[in-house]
This record gives sequence, C-alpha cells and structure tokens, in this order.
Amino acid sequence: MVVAMDLSPTSRILAGVFMMVTIQFASGNFVFNVTHKFAGKDKQLSELKSHDTFRHARMLANVDLPLGGDSRADSIGLYFTKIQLGSPAKYYHVQVDTGSDILWVNCAPCPKCPVKTDLGIPLSLYDSKASSTSKKVWCDDDFCSLISQSDTCEPEKKPCGYHVVYGDGSTSDGDFVKDNITLDQVTGNLRTAPLAQEVVFGCGSNQSGQLGQTDSAVDGIMGFGQANTSILSQLAAAGNVKRVFSHCLDNVNGGGIFAVGEVESPVVKTTPLVPNQVHYNVILKGIDVDGDPVDLPPSIASFGGNGGTIIDSGTTLAYLPENLYNSLLRKITAKQPVKLHMVQETFACFSFTSDTDKAFPAVNLHFEDSLKLTVYPRDYLFSLREDMYCFGWQSGGMTTQDGSDVILLGDLVLSNKLVVYDLDKEVIGWVEHNCSSSIKVKDGSGTAYSLGADNLVQSASSVINASLVTLLSILVSVFYIFTS
Repeated sequence: MVVAMDLSPTSRILAGVFMMVTIQFASGNFVFNVTHKFAGKDKQLSELKSHDTFRHARMLANVDLPLGGDSRADSIGLYFTKIQLGSPAKYYHVQVDTGSDILWVNCAPCPKCPVKTDLGIPLSLYDSKASSTSKKVWCDDDFCSLISQSDTCEPEKKPCGYHVVYGDGSTSDGDFVKDNITLDQVTGNLRTAPLAQEVVFGCGSNQSGQLGQTDSAVDGIMGFGQANTSILSQLAAAGNVKRVFSHCLDNVNGGGIFAVGEVESPVVKTTPLVPNQVHYNVILKGIDVDGDPVDLPPSIASFGGNGGTIIDSGTTLAYLPENLYNSLLRKITAKQPVKLHMVQETFACFSFTSDTDKAFPAVNLHFEDSLKLTVYPRDYLFSLREDMYCFGWQSGGMTTQDGSDVILLGDLVLSNKLVVYDLDKEVIGWVEHNCSSSIKVKDGSGTAYSLGADNLVQSASSVINASLVTLLSILVSVFYIFTS
C-alpha cells in the first residue's frame, strides 16, 4: 500500500504520468515483460505530476521482465509489465510499483473496472472460476495476518479482504486469492523458459479514482515494496529467488531492464536503507551543482522522524522541499543564466537555442557511504520543442505527519543507471550504465547469465508518438501565454 504524504493541491494535480518503458525482469530465474504506461502520449501538464501523486535453499534462476517506453518527462507514463496468472495461464498487464506491497488485478465480476485503455493493450478480468488452480484465501490464513487483524474471523466462511488507498485518493478493494503466476525463468544467456509458482494476490472487485480512467488503465498493480506480502517476498519465501531486484531505465532509446536476482556485473556501490521505513529511504548527505554546494534543510541532513530521501521508480519527477528547490535552481541558473517562466505554477521553463548538455551543469547528490548520484542536464531538463525547455525538478511541499521535509527521487534521477535494491542486505545502489545493453545476474548455484534489454511498446510507438504531439503543442501554447 502506498502511504499518502501531505501534498499541496497543485502537487496533487500535477504528479505526472511520463514514461512508457519495457523492462526485463530477472529473479532467481524468471522473466517479465515490462512496459512504460504512457511513453510519448499527449498529456496536459497537470497530468504529468498527477501520476506521481498516484503513486506516491534452492535459487533456481533469475527473472527477466521486458520493459517498454522511455523515462523522459515529455513522454508521460509509468511502467507496466505483462504477467500470466491462473491455469490455463492468461496474460494481464500490471503496473510495476516500488511504492506499494501487493499484487492485485481486476477480477470478474467488476462493474466499475475499466474495459478499455488508450495504451494500446488489451484489458482482462481475472476469473477465479476459470482457473483450475485458484483457491480462496480465508481470514485465518497466515497471509491474512500480514495484512490485518480481525476479531470477527470465521474460518472457511469469511474471505481475507484488502483495501488499498493510494496517494491520490484512488482505491482498490477486493479479496485475496491464491493461484499460479507463470514467470519466464532465465535458463541461459538471453534464454528463458516458463515456470509456475503459487502466490497470493488481490482479486479486485471495486476500483476508484485514477485506477478506472481510460487513458491510464491497466489490469492491476504489482508492488515491489519491502513487506512480506509482495510477490518478491513470496517468491523468496518459497526458495525461488533472493530478495534482490534491479532496474535500468533507458530514456535515450526507450525500454530497459528489470531483474530479480543478484547482479554480478556491472559492479554497483551501495548505501544503507533506513530501517523500519515503508518506502526505500536513504540518507542524503549533500548536494552540489558542478562542485558548488547547496545547503540542505536540517531535517534532511540529520534525518529525523520519518523524513529523509525516498527512492521510487514509480514516480516520474524529483520533488524537493521549497527552500532546497529554490536554492538548487538558483545555483543552476547562476552557472547558465536563463529567464524562467512558471507554467501551471509548478514547471520552471525557459527559451534556449544552444546545447543544454554542454551549457548546463551536472547536479551531484551524495549519500551515506560515499555513494554519489550524478544527474545530467539531459536527465533534469525536458524539451517542449527545439528551443524550449522545462526543469523536471519540482517544489514538492512534501512533509511527513511530524512535519519533517521529504525528498522524493523518481525516474528523473534514476534513468540511464542500473539501480539495485538488496532487501536482504538492506542496501540500495546504482551505477551509470547503458540500459540498452545487458547485465549479468547470478542464480543460486553462482552461475551468472546475461540479461538483455527490451522494449515492449515499439509496436505501439505510432500511437504514442501521435499523442506526444498534442502534449507538446499544449506545453508550447501555455509557455507562450506566460512569455507573451
């Protein structure tokens, strides 16, 4: 479940939908096809940030998920993958989300579930009656105790239900079921074979908010959070995988890699995860703009309460406390002066005719254990057209319930890097990498297999690109209103 944080009304409206990327998934030895939900689709500026709020003993093999789309802000989207559930196995498209913990799909009957989508994919309802391996999960099941405690449980009579509330107010309700998920097991270099594993997932009968909208509809959400209810934790408990996954999002060529399993190469340096947190919190020690330090808010620098810095691939942009956001933009524009104009109260945009990669400075984020993350102009700037750009950095206004500032780092800073989440060692790390190439992931015997990049949405590129034209036209029009 995604924990909602305090956001201003503008931030809630603008938490954006940017990418459509296909990822490959490697876990133990499994493979998933992953696609970015809105790569290249036309969206209002207000929709760009609305997606981000909506988020907010035997090791046989590695799992590989093909990924589609790209990670640029001007492509609009989120990541989804194609999985198989039931017997006989049937395909479902689900969003990949590191900010939540369970897998759920829309189930029959569901009068309020979406029946079509603008993503160019078919939507399907899971039907437990049509699967020979489907089982009900009752309230006295061990899995149900991980979700909630009930004083009114009637074994074999009352099902184990779930209710998920996401950051934008969208909800999903239903009951848990147990059935097979069929994953593509990595059996050799760039080779896979299907393997079925029984897991518990949510059978959604009622969705609300953004989850039912046609332009962004998928069949469900697969959470890769740290809880024992996640698919990753269930696969690990069965002895099939380690609780390690990684992604590499290519915002140049589109697509990328999403893998479950221990990465052998490239070598990745890590920083500790803050313990006992719902999300992937890390300790940010400092920020500099081409070597010029930027002052951090005290609550970020010292990490108190539930504040700190969150790494979340389900978020598109990067959200900073207001003072830090203003200081960062001042440092950047001091090195490359431009006249900024605010578009829809949140995007700082400007005209520029030269090469932004050469003219603008890199931003370096420094984390505990001397891990550095470099964000280049090509990552934090997105183009409205040839001579118009906007910053992807956002003034998030996010705080925890105790008032601590929060930094939320999404795909804007994670693109073109291999990011590894090792839940067993409680660390996260990254390294710059060509996400259109490959990585090597170990299986339980220590054998390393090559895992290649993929892009699930190439076939839908004509639809996506047509939508992008509309988005850019809208952005350009709004920009001219503010500059005329």
